[in-house]
Amino acid sequence: MVGAGISTPSGVPDFRSPGTGYYSNLQQYKIPYPEAIFELSFFFRDPKPFFTFAKELYPGNYRPNATHYFLRLLHDKGLLLRLYTQNIDGLERASGIPASKLVEAHGSFASATCTVCRRPFPGEDFWADVMVDTVPRCPVCTGVVKPDIVFFGEMLPHRFLLHLADFPMADLLLILGTSLEVEPFASLSEAVRSSVPRLLINRDLVGSLARHPRGRDVVQLGDVVHGVKRLVELLGWTEEMRDLIQRETGKPGLTLLEVDFTRMLEVIFLPSRETSHLLAVAASGLRAMSQPFPLTSTGKSPQPLATA
Repeated sequence: MVGAGISTPSGVPDFRSPGTGYYSNLQQYKIPYPEAIFELSFFFRDPKPFFTFAKELYPGNYRPNATHYFLRLLHDKGLLLRLYTQNIDGLERASGIPASKLVEAHGSFASATCTVCRRPFPGEDFWADVMVDTVPRCPVCTGVVKPDIVFFGEMLPHRFLLHLADFPMADLLLILGTSLEVEPFASLSEAVRSSVPRLLINRDLVGSLARHPRGRDVVQLGDVVHGVKRLVELLGWTEEMRDLIQRETGKPGLTLLEVDFTRMLEVIFLPSRETSHLLAVAASGLRAMSQPFPLTSTGKSPQPLATA
């Protein structure tokens, strides 16, 4: 489960941070109040502000960071059951995670639909208009073509229902860079079995991990990229991460993995055991999951494990 906190290191503003979030800087779009930009009633009256906003999220304006490539590495190792994201910036796709592994809970710019005749369009069809400040329209009925982003009051994508099967199957839940405030996404953090470890790497202690902590929760608070780098080191995957980043970006992977160690992490642990030990245990579990047939202490081969 990931949110805006994994994309802010790439330069993508979140929505609610005072002063820097999108909602604090929407005056330029000439809307009556910030949330109007995602309201259908306002969109149908005047779609231009939304498409002006959308232009900022054009694919290529922002690049994936080390956290996105860590998630890609989980996929490459066969450990990623599904990635549930609140983000609409498309950086999970840009990192190379296939659409079949993604549930974009709040929609995506990768596809679009005519608001009148409901014809579907690939996302690239409307970007040409958006980039020249033109409202995209259906070539058949001239209706406004809206990207498949979830507006207030709209149903979530059908793929969101995959959580009914995915979360009961998961053997580990990773929660990265999210406030866990927006429902129904936030409640997914409680959908895994009570015996399943939940690892939160986040700026703050949030959601059900704050209100209803479980005995196997692991919490690493502070900078998300820093926390991911620490986990990667514990996993022994640093070289693989560097190779992946260099392969995907054509740049040395070290630049995306470097962390300013003068910025100290605030660390909280649940329950009262040393967090570094718990994070090491989580890393040990992921390492075991990456082996084709890991052996338990009894010498038996357990079933292959899955990660959500």
